[in-house]
Amino acid sequence: MDEETVSQAPCCCMPVLGEPAPDFSADTTQGPVKLSDYRGKWVVLFSHPADFTPVCTTEFMAFAKIAPDLDAMNVRLIGLSIDSVHSHLAWVRNIKEKMGVSIPFPIIADLSMQVARKYGMIHPGQSSTATIRTVFFIDPEGILRAMIYYPLSNGRYMPEIVRIIKAMQATDKYGVATPANWQPGDKVVVPPPKTAEEMEKRLEQGYDCRDWYLCFKEI
Repeated sequence: MDEETVSQAPCCCMPVLGEPAPDFSADTTQGPVKLSDYRGKWVVLFSHPADFTPVCTTEFMAFAKIAPDLDAMNVRLIGLSIDSVHSHLAWVRNIKEKMGVSIPFPIIADLSMQVARKYGMIHPGQSSTATIRTVFFIDPEGILRAMIYYPLSNGRYMPEIVRIIKAMQATDKYGVATPANWQPGDKVVVPPPKTAEEMEKRLEQGYDCRDWYLCFKEI
């Protein structure tokens, strides 16, 4: 492998859905944090490229706005970038003073890139010194359930972050799936039958069925 190939190689490992989220210990704006300390709660771990940047500032204000709704759903936010605690604290203060928005969640200082590499947040095609915009959804058992990656240039859509949490919580509670464009209150998808006998009974169970394999119900 030549020098150019090495420079373009990913400097991270990609986490895998359905497996335990990589644990970590890190310093944050609210003191030391361990991911394992959040067992029993959902966690939304997200990264941003850098403090004191325009798009990231708009995102942090947006995350702060949805934090109470997430908290009511047993979800905790954790931010991260490759900046120091001092930089994070100064930025949080600046957002409060200039924008009138308090940031209620901890922000990891990851100067060593230890957490960023564990979660595949460094993409050399975007930057070798900044994390891209990632969002990781970790359930109360510590299992990585979903993840979304965004480029440096484009901010995240907060309603989708709230929606996907509600969708996964509905899946866990009712044993169902959610269709495309699902919103809370919409019908959900009934798991498909596993046997010929179940298939025959499916149309008699009171579901809204379009065919034997596609049935909806209210929850």
